[in-house]
Amino acid sequence: MAEKLRVGIVGATGMVGQRFITLLQDHPYFEITALVASPRSAGKTYEEALGGRWKLTAPMPESVKNMIVMDSSKIDEIRPLVDFVFCAVDMKKDEIKALEEAYAKAEIPVVSNNSANRWTPDVPMVVPELNPEHIKVIEFQRKRLGTKKGFIAVKPNCSIQSYVPALTPLLKWKPTQVVATTYQAISGAGKTFREWPEMIDNVIPYIGGEEEKSEQEPLRIWGHIENGEIVKADAPLITTQCIRVPVTDGHTAAVFVKFENKPTKEEILEAWANYSGRPQELGLPHAPKQFIHYFEEPDRPQTRLDRDLEGGMAISLGRLREDTLFDYKFVGLSHNTLRGAAGGAVEIAELLYREGYLTK
Repeated sequence: MAEKLRVGIVGATGMVGQRFITLLQDHPYFEITALVASPRSAGKTYEEALGGRWKLTAPMPESVKNMIVMDSSKIDEIRPLVDFVFCAVDMKKDEIKALEEAYAKAEIPVVSNNSANRWTPDVPMVVPELNPEHIKVIEFQRKRLGTKKGFIAVKPNCSIQSYVPALTPLLKWKPTQVVATTYQAISGAGKTFREWPEMIDNVIPYIGGEEEKSEQEPLRIWGHIENGEIVKADAPLITTQCIRVPVTDGHTAAVFVKFENKPTKEEILEAWANYSGRPQELGLPHAPKQFIHYFEEPDRPQTRLDRDLEGGMAISLGRLREDTLFDYKFVGLSHNTLRGAAGGAVEIAELLYREGYLTK
């Protein structure tokens, strides 16, 4: 087995940072060698810096408790310790963009959970099962940055993971219109019920910026590389509403779709059952064996029962039926902090490693 790559987690004290820590325990390709956060956490042990704010049900791994947290702005101190970093920080968009580019220019590749660089033309925004070929744009990005090793790759918004994986196998029938309403868990806001008691017995019909991401990012996933940039697809037309619901983890989507060439229900179910991608071919550690699971039961998928399917990395679908206004409707579910956040980013890093973009 090749020597493991050394990885830093920038934003290690946040909820997604905590997920990265648990996912990277005993990882076959990567080992955590740096925990990085804001200056106020720097210099403390990780356990001290968190001060009781560990948000996951899995316990904090012993291996990180006494690691000294580093200051995210001190890239020269971090560079000798890592081969690449994951980034999940809570900062202004332009600050995140500048920070990620500074790491990349310092020859530290960045796999980002943030939205700041999702529309940078030569930054790949990847769901490894759906558009792995977009990582080829990295060679053009490196030319722009003037780097040999450094680059930025990002994962898309968590909300789209409950319907874009379902629609991708159906693109051959040319979907023209999609309506999706997402019902999003509170962990998507980095919160627990203890921190956000106002969400108990409550629904909030607004999540800032989420609808634009949910309508536009799928088109970038379905786009192509042209002249060193990702050019987004021009169809289908997507409209969304994004609603915060009192659920710990798991984003659900109610989806309606119209096609240019309407498939049969059997053809759709077959396309879902047979769909797999590059991660399954490579046998990546975090790749689900069956990417899309379809439930025949009328009351599935359910967040509590189904969000952890295949380590929280599978997509669960159900209730496919013909519609009176559109051609079909169905319900989708994905785990928003696993498939939709840290798990998706780890799978991107695994893909980049196996395809030769992440090296010692």
